Amino acid sequence: MEPVPDGFEPGAPIGDWTLYREGCFDITPLNPPPSGAEVFSYFQRLPLPQLTTQHQPPGNGLTGLPVIFYTDSPTTQTFTVDIRGFEVVIEATAEQFTWNTGDATGQIVTTDPGAPYPGQTIEHSYRSGTYTAYLTVTWGATFTVNGSAEADVPGTTTTDGPPVTFDVLQARPVLTNPYN
Repeated sequence: MEPVPDGFEPGAPIGDWTLYREGCFDITPLNPPPSGAEVFSYFQRLPLPQLTTQHQPPGNGLTGLPVIFYTDSPTTQTFTVDIRGFEVVIEATAEQFTWNTGDATGQIVTTDPGAPYPGQTIEHSYRSGTYTAYLTVTWGATFTVNGSAEADVPGTTTTDGPPVTFDVLQARPVLTNPYN
C-alpha cells in the first residue's frame, strides 16, 4: 500500500474526478432470468406424480385373454417455484408411457395412457404364472418466467409408478353331465 502524500488525510481524494456517465443503469445482467438448463435442474427435483397401473380383468387374468393396461392418474401437473427471485411456472406433461409387463417380452412403449374396456388401447397376453407390472412415465415440460412467453424445458425426467402383482390362470374345460 502506498503512503499517504504529505498534506492529505487517509481517504481524501487526490487529483481531479472525471465524470464518465450519469443516469439510470439496467442491472438485469447482474441477475438474469433463469436459463432453460437451470429450470431443468429444478424440474428433475419436482415431486412428479407416480402414475398407478390399472389392469383388467381386476384380480387374476386368464391365458388366451389379454390383460388390459391403463392409468387413470392425472397426466399433467403445474408447479410454481422461486428461482433466484423469479416466479417460474413449470407445466409438466406425461409424454411417454412404458408399460413394464413383468414377463420376458419386456415393455410396451406408447404415447397413450391407455383406457379401460371397451375402449382399451394397451393389451398384453401372458402365459400362466404370477407377474408384477408397473408403469414408467417420461415427463416433459414447458416453463414461463414472471409471465413471459412459454419455452420448452430442455430435457425429460422419469417416474416409476407402484407395482401391481397379479396371477394369470389357465382355464381348462370340463365336461359335465347336465342331468346331475
